[in-house]
Amino acid sequence: MITVRGAITVEKNERTEVLEKTKTMLSLIFLKNNIKTEDILSILFTATSDIDCVYPAVSARELGITQASLMCMQEMKVVGSLEKCIRVMVMAESDLKQKDVKHIYLEGAKKLRPDLSIN
Repeated sequence: MITVRGAITVEKNERTEVLEKTKTMLSLIFLKNNIKTEDILSILFTATSDIDCVYPAVSARELGITQASLMCMQEMKVVGSLEKCIRVMVMAESDLKQKDVKHIYLEGAKKLRPDLSIN
């Protein structure tokens, strides 16, 4: 089993943008780590408190992820932290070693973990 982290920011708290950006992040996580839908065990999503228009997990369901457990939570509020950010942790069956996992940090979220980001 592997865990893959990722994050992306949105410009606006709008349903279409939140879902599209979340799909972009998830799709890249799956592509870069050779994860198939049937390999996914669960996905945890967090969103900052300024994103409240839709659950980010809706995007996973729209990508066809119907057998995995999904959960959305609100990210802890910390003074000065990144705004309008969706974070994810994907747990999946894989032959990859954890050290070979490609974590995906996009847009404004790149600054969260530049040491892990491949972009």
